[in-house]
Amino acid sequence: MTDALPAPDLADLGYAGLALDRCGERRDRPGFLDRVEADPRARFALFLGERAVLAEQGGALDPLFDRAAAATFGAPIRHVFLGLDGDVPCFAAELDEGVEAALPPGVAAEDLRAVASDGRLAGSALALAGYAKSMLRWHARNGFCANCGAPSVMAGGGWRRACPACGAVHFPRTDPVAIMLVTHGGRCLLGRQARFRPGMWSCLAGFVEPGETLEDAVRRETFEEAGVRVGRVAYAFSQPWPFPSQLMVGMVGEALDDALTPDLEELEDARWFSREDARRMLAGDHPEGLTAPPAAAIAHHLLRAFVAG
Repeated sequence: MTDALPAPDLADLGYAGLALDRCGERRDRPGFLDRVEADPRARFALFLGERAVLAEQGGALDPLFDRAAAATFGAPIRHVFLGLDGDVPCFAAELDEGVEAALPPGVAAEDLRAVASDGRLAGSALALAGYAKSMLRWHARNGFCANCGAPSVMAGGGWRRACPACGAVHFPRTDPVAIMLVTHGGRCLLGRQARFRPGMWSCLAGFVEPGETLEDAVRRETFEEAGVRVGRVAYAFSQPWPFPSQLMVGMVGEALDDALTPDLEELEDARWFSREDARRMLAGDHPEGLTAPPAAAIAHHLLRAFVAG
């Protein structure tokens, strides 16, 4: 096993390759947020709850609306400053779901996972939409102070929430998840969950727990889910995953043996697959009708790296 795998093309890896300046060093400067809020060129990524409002333009989907177009949907429930695209401000805004019936032709509310999986939204546009979704859903879930329970208020353009009652400050969070391609003797370990589409197999994955390294998380999750002991572990590449807000940390590991004892409460099944199996799953022509995750998912790229040897 090599110490690291070559990073995938960010145009293919979903939700990665964000092309915005987040302006972290400028957000609290006096007058900065007032200026970007007032900029007539500002553009908005709009959401109806979990779904992105997307406009079809020339066969592609666009997640951004100019100020005039965004205003036609009414005042947002909340909005967050995302950053600058060049010198043009970009915001995420959540709309009242009642406006869906009034969306004009060519504009629709879409599930981000679906449009990423079928390739209708990709590259930096998908990265921006995923970023916007993560920020808006964090605010939707964190309206009250975790310290004292009082209502909190948005501050810093949406980059923190402040509690007027106790003074606590809360920041958007990202939860790390280890997703691993474990190999042994030229084969890779994949699992199936009941919620997967029929025939799809993927890498094992699990949240990193407090006090745990990424390497320990790989070893623990692989043993818990498949009964496989893992020795050497290395980092491959990572991916933002806005469901609701994780960082998928792609890892590779070497199993100490190939004995399998799947946890059938966690998984429907776990199996070892050859490189040829994996190649055909990626190509969609496996003789058993088995498939890999779509190109937007990091598991797809871990499998591609395995097939490439």
